[in-house]
Amino acid sequence: MSTTFAIIGGILYFLLLLYFFAMWGRFGLDLARSFKPSWRPRGAGLVAAETVYVVTDPPIRFFRRILPPLRVGPVALDFGWSITMLCVIIAMTLVNSFLR
Repeated sequence: MSTTFAIIGGILYFLLLLYFFAMWGRFGLDLARSFKPSWRPRGAGLVAAETVYVVTDPPIRFFRRILPPLRVGPVALDFGWSITMLCVIIAMTLVNSFLR
């Protein structure tokens, strides 16, 4: 394996890892908003929350268009986050396997 390929793969894996953490940040923010809908982040938390939402929203919306939330009585099961996270984990696994 060439050094250039290893560097590009390492950078790609690092970016996917950052996105993985951003997805967990999105999960935490959505969970906090579900428990207290009036909660709004302030200061540096607002900047971090906005960054997380801007980065994670496009793929989640894409998967929501493909598979809309499933209504089960008064509850709606949204698979957008789960499918996005699954794709990130699969991509991380593929990049990691190519680096070995």
